[in-house]
Amino acid sequence: MRYWRRQQTGQSAKETALRHCTLAVGLLALSALVAPARAQQPFFTDDADIIARHRWHLESNNEHDVLPRPSFPNLRQDTQTIKFSYGLVSNCEVGMDFPLIAIFNAKSSGLGTPFGLGDTDYSVKCNFRRERSGSRWPALSASLNLEPPTGDPKDQLGSGLMDYYLNGILQKTLSSRDVLRVNAGATFAGNTLTGAVGIKTRGTIFTGGTSLTHQFTRRLDLGIEAYGGYTANIALGRGELQEQLGGNYLLKRGLTLDFGAVAGQAVGSPRYGFQLGFSKDF
Repeated sequence: MRYWRRQQTGQSAKETALRHCTLAVGLLALSALVAPARAQQPFFTDDADIIARHRWHLESNNEHDVLPRPSFPNLRQDTQTIKFSYGLVSNCEVGMDFPLIAIFNAKSSGLGTPFGLGDTDYSVKCNFRRERSGSRWPALSASLNLEPPTGDPKDQLGSGLMDYYLNGILQKTLSSRDVLRVNAGATFAGNTLTGAVGIKTRGTIFTGGTSLTHQFTRRLDLGIEAYGGYTANIALGRGELQEQLGGNYLLKRGLTLDFGAVAGQAVGSPRYGFQLGFSKDF
């Protein structure tokens, strides 16, 4: 797809940014109609940073989860996610990601091991305020995600629903080595399922996450995270609550090795799991 930037005489920078973001949302919605998050990898809590204009970013990640007992006959899930992002303008990016899912079921269930494409996700993220030296205000961004039901719901690879998700992002540098990130979002329609992991119920689902990362060396960052989801119909929806210890190791400029260990307490979260992947800037 080809993108262009239109300049107008006398138009303020904010008006220009708003026009571009509106265009991006329109293009994203159109692409979702004609086609059948994890930033700050490996964390589920998104960051406020935007990819540089006309640059690409690639993330690939494998997560292997042991599922909680109430998920029986589902025992384990392996998810390979690939995400592409593109800097549309200086403060706005668009992206898409798709998961390849394998669900390991109990032999007695006769369900086998379904494998295939899950629900594809299309996103647009815009930054409205960057951090400034000497200011106490954090960076502020927001993202909109549309997830058409491309996975097969009969095998639990897809939810069978069209998902609409809006997320707000706050990011504050606490010191030269420490960064705090906070997310608050809502799925207005659809659900948060990725295979057998997530909240099943239809309707509004509120999500939130907090991560704190520390740069231990020039190459190594480590952090902790708490992430969860809540719905008023909790009896049917299964809540989400999980923690993660993870980080990034800089292999070379623009390329990191990403890793994490997850522990969950709610039925919609894995009992425990592990992640391994990489992030690459182009």
